[in-house]
Amino acid sequence: MIRLEGVSKTYRNGSIEVQALKPVDLHIGRGEYVAIMGPSGSGKSTLMNILGCLDVPTTGSYILDGERVDSLDEEQLAQVRNRKIGFVFQNFHLLARMSIQRNVELPCLYAGWSKSKRAEKAKELLGKVGLGDRVDHRPNELSGGQRQRAAIARALAMDPPILLADEPTGNLDAKSSEEIMKLFGKLHAEGATIILVTHEADIAAHAKRVLRFGDGSIVSDTAAGVENAGAVTP
Repeated sequence: MIRLEGVSKTYRNGSIEVQALKPVDLHIGRGEYVAIMGPSGSGKSTLMNILGCLDVPTTGSYILDGERVDSLDEEQLAQVRNRKIGFVFQNFHLLARMSIQRNVELPCLYAGWSKSKRAEKAKELLGKVGLGDRVDHRPNELSGGQRQRAAIARALAMDPPILLADEPTGNLDAKSSEEIMKLFGKLHAEGATIILVTHEADIAAHAKRVLRFGDGSIVSDTAAGVENAGAVTP
């Protein structure tokens, strides 16, 4: 599903270069549930942006679902994101003036779906995440946990093979966080590939594999309770 070979990222500010991500080899198979952890500045956010096609690497190759994406332009990357990746963010990123149904419909709208088709899809997904009776509510009429469930429904709108979640419980209380993680567990059991960035160990514990970053590199890869130095190919 995901194959990185020698992927690195260097940012330039005038004559100063900062290597945010050192060369990384990483393979993530279809249906895996992976958590990425590390302190601020460790490289995990840079990796997340590359995995999500929000940024391109300075060196190396990135093959996503059989397609090489590391040299695509902005328009091509946007098309890949819409087809292959569902994003879930800490701050939900729901549009306040729209109902949650309209929010969930947005990826389908950008893809050119008819009004009836995208409405049907949105209602189906909101029912799946337990918000079938809230379709006409606006985000400010929902709790934090409900807003995150709506955001997850939106992420699923185009049936992407990958869900990329960046601190999805960061703004939630303990009860809502547990509900969201149960939903991720259900989606994983249904076959979704989930990549989760978190700084919370109890949230990462829901994943089946944990990558820990430090100083721009993968310093450990934990799978099935066994931790190894460096990257591991499943």
